Amino acid sequence: MIRLVVTLLTLAGTMAAQTPGQYADVNGLHMYYERHGPTDAKAPPLVLLHGGVGGITMFGPNLPALAAGRQVIAVELQGHGHTADIDRPLRFELMADDIAALAAQLKIAQVDVMGYSMGGGVALQVAIRHPQLVRRLVVVCEPIKRTGFFPEVQAAFEHMGPEAGAAMKQSPLATMYPNVNWATLFTKIGDMARQNYDWSADVAKITSPTMLIFADADAVTPAHMIEMWGLLGGGKRDAGLDGSGRPPGRLAIVPGTTHYDILSTDAVARLAVPFLDRP
Repeated sequence: MIRLVVTLLTLAGTMAAQTPGQYADVNGLHMYYERHGPTDAKAPPLVLLHGGVGGITMFGPNLPALAAGRQVIAVELQGHGHTADIDRPLRFELMADDIAALAAQLKIAQVDVMGYSMGGGVALQVAIRHPQLVRRLVVVCEPIKRTGFFPEVQAAFEHMGPEAGAAMKQSPLATMYPNVNWATLFTKIGDMARQNYDWSADVAKITSPTMLIFADADAVTPAHMIEMWGLLGGGKRDAGLDGSGRPPGRLAIVPGTTHYDILSTDAVARLAVPFLDRP
């Protein structure tokens, strides 16, 4: 987790300023979001969900690449970025309901959803809890159960609390997001990450075509990547010469990347766009 924070600080120091955003009041949150890309695109909007600690800028060059041909609605989740915290724990399920409420408020009947790390868990829960809302789903670097992380990552979550947050006060992220209570945010993220969750049964029921994207040196174990792919129908048989036996989803492993730097280039967008562009 410390490595993730260091990488976020590096990215934050080099990214351009965010596009001025808007706010929506959903489920007690004054939620910040931004619209990017053409509003007249035929494809459903893509809802973009960042990872823990950071905000929309975490997507770096992937955001303009994704928005080149479609509208992107990039959200900052509870207690992150410009979205103030409220008196409730951080939970993937609650944040997923926030996204569904935002779509309803914006009068959007169907969206594609992409989430990275913590945002990937939120994206999965949107598909699980609000299946009618999600047309296509992209999950980047996020397991479906706590034990999908390497043991050292799980151990880091055990020690994630207010002390780690206190160190953020002198960081570039603190300048970018001056209203974030870092001690509270780190405490809540740590508490969420320590929950002994396992969504395997629910993931197996996801009907939205789903793409999984991981780093080749991820915080998620390779065995768990394959387990997730199998639950989504992948790896069951040869696709055949005509490809008719392939599953509806896709699996991608980005070479030369880690969980912490996979968004530093537009590789994720280049992989995801052809999948998202399918009818």
